[in-house]
Amino acid sequence: MVQFIVGREGKGKTKHLLDKVNTEIKDVQGNVVYLDKSTKHMFELNNKIRLIDVSEYLVTDSDEFIGFVCGIISQDHDLQQMYFDSFLKIACMEAEELEKVVGKIEKISEKFHVDFVISLSRDESELPESIRKNVIVSL
Repeated sequence: MVQFIVGREGKGKTKHLLDKVNTEIKDVQGNVVYLDKSTKHMFELNNKIRLIDVSEYLVTDSDEFIGFVCGIISQDHDLQQMYFDSFLKIACMEAEELEKVVGKIEKISEKFHVDFVISLSRDESELPESIRKNVIVSL
């Protein structure tokens, strides 16, 4: 399952994402990973959640990002959920690539049974229908 929290920059998407991950960790049986562009939110996350600062790993485009995500999944067979904050930035991608990259993430989710919650700096009205149907919060 892939879900989205959408809205323009500065609308509070990160707060919603942090609230969701910290609430979900109470009911999750497996592991949870939170990908971000820095470690700024480290102390706002429950200590059972693994925070990864993507900027430390030399990811430079969306294909490398998908490989990075697959690498994380391959090393943790108990991984149940992944949260992506600042998705366009951490995935090093342009908005035009959105459907292609999300399509790959959906396939990864189905194959490896990992749920994804993604923070996306776009208005819901700007999104393709394939993404809009999975929006859980629109700010």
